[in-house]
Amino acid sequence: MKKIYIKMIKKTFLLIFCFFFYSIGFSQDKVLILNGFLHIGNGDTIPSALISIENGIITKVGNSLTTSYKLNEWDTIINAKNKHIYPGFVAPNTTLGLTEIDAVRATRDYREVGSLNPHIRSQIAYNVESKVMSTVLTNGVLICQATPRGGRVSGSSSVMKLNGWNWQDATIHKDDGIHVNWPVVNWKRNDPEKNGLTKEYENEVKQLGDFFCLAKKYAEKKEKTDSIDIRLEAMKKCFSQNRRIYFHANEIQQILDVISFVEKYKIKYPVIIGGYDAPIAGKRLKDANIPVMIKRVHSLPDMADDPIDYVFKLPSLLKENGILFCLENSGDMEAMNARNIPFLAGTASSYGLSNEEAIEAISLSACKILGIDNKYGSIEKGKSATFFISDGNALDMMTNNVTNIFIDGKIVSTENFQSTLYQKYQNKYKNSQK
Repeated sequence: MKKIYIKMIKKTFLLIFCFFFYSIGFSQDKVLILNGFLHIGNGDTIPSALISIENGIITKVGNSLTTSYKLNEWDTIINAKNKHIYPGFVAPNTTLGLTEIDAVRATRDYREVGSLNPHIRSQIAYNVESKVMSTVLTNGVLICQATPRGGRVSGSSSVMKLNGWNWQDATIHKDDGIHVNWPVVNWKRNDPEKNGLTKEYENEVKQLGDFFCLAKKYAEKKEKTDSIDIRLEAMKKCFSQNRRIYFHANEIQQILDVISFVEKYKIKYPVIIGGYDAPIAGKRLKDANIPVMIKRVHSLPDMADDPIDYVFKLPSLLKENGILFCLENSGDMEAMNARNIPFLAGTASSYGLSNEEAIEAISLSACKILGIDNKYGSIEKGKSATFFISDGNALDMMTNNVTNIFIDGKIVSTENFQSTLYQKYQNKYKNSQK
């Protein structure tokens, strides 16, 4: 019995010893990437780049032809010659990680009952084991904003990595902002008053204003009380700190009313999601410093008399107006379609944006709007090593083939269940032909 006990102690110490040295080795892992065509994410490029990573942080970015380095100082060296290096792309305003099969109610966890739900948090519902997520990850989308749906105030979104042990491990920025679905404008024809706006619309805007007025007073309250309102507690940081308020609005009347609403309640960090008519209010939006997450670029026009390519041109129209913007992909089957984020940027690059501006729209600009650009969004010294390497142009579905993925410096597998099945049946039919 004593011998067994001693053996168990020895095994325990051996495991602790191995784990300790594994952890040290992992934390000190040094990676050097050479010769790839680097798209920094801020509009600049380096044709033959050198990127060094230590402890998950980018320590050097330069030209591999002019920057000195010693090969024997690195644990891992990757030659990315004839390949392209991109910052991790971002999927804002998505239900990715909150739903698996849209048609199966049991797999949908993004909507709650009620109209005013600022206290609902998407972070704790985020599923890192999602099979859908792995197919999005292997297209270069490494970060998402898991966003609740429904009601007038849907709840709080969180910025998440598409890889991790659990939702805590995957979190980049918890509770980054509250989502407000602005009332839909129901026009009353031939009504000379209020430009034809219905009383229903006005009442809904007033009710929303009353709630914000109450929340603002609650946030400014100095005396402490035993009674806590969880809905108003969730709104406090929108007025006192850097929590954003995302207004889902598309029509010009909605956008103008949002701008007035922001000014009235002195909202520090407003964002408009959708923004179909945003170019019409371009100067107002720029003066108000309100960024826009542009609705799915692969869409038809909302209005019958709009040009067929109007939505394709939305990014370039906002660029011309000097408005900070990024691309989002909400709509039908949005979780699985998040993999198309790079190709939305590819379409935008064919309709007014340059290739690097399109990349910026799904990387650094998105991170600026989400408030995480100090660490993510571009491949620069001091930032997190969150990027990927592709055989070709990542904005073209014919050439985007991701070969290497890094998230916070960790090497992430480029396999998913679709590629596994592809290999399985390819091997099966290859063997059957022999």
